[in-house]
Amino acid sequence: MRIPQLLGAALASLTLSTALQAAGVSAVPAGRLLASNCFQCHGTNGAGPGFDRLAGKSANEIFEEMKDFQAGKEGNGIMAKHAWGYTDEQLRALSTWLSQQPKTALRSAP
Repeated sequence: MRIPQLLGAALASLTLSTALQAAGVSAVPAGRLLASNCFQCHGTNGAGPGFDRLAGKSANEIFEEMKDFQAGKEGNGIMAKHAWGYTDEQLRALSTWLSQQPKTALRSAP
């Protein structure tokens, strides 16, 4: 998926969440909707397998890592591209939600 499409999906999710909250409907937390873009590499709820496990990490640590990606301190790879698409407010919501997810152990292969 290309960056503009990812940004459009994140914005649509955030807009829908805001509209549902305004209507008094219980909505999915904004951080959860934003984190849905992370599942292919970091697993559902940020609990791996794959790349870095994010579930249960400090919200500040996740936020600072994302800011480093935005600043180009980690190169110009896919994570930098993802990070550029978020505002600080969105990164805080995303980081907070991921930090609140339980760390889960991976099952060993039989």
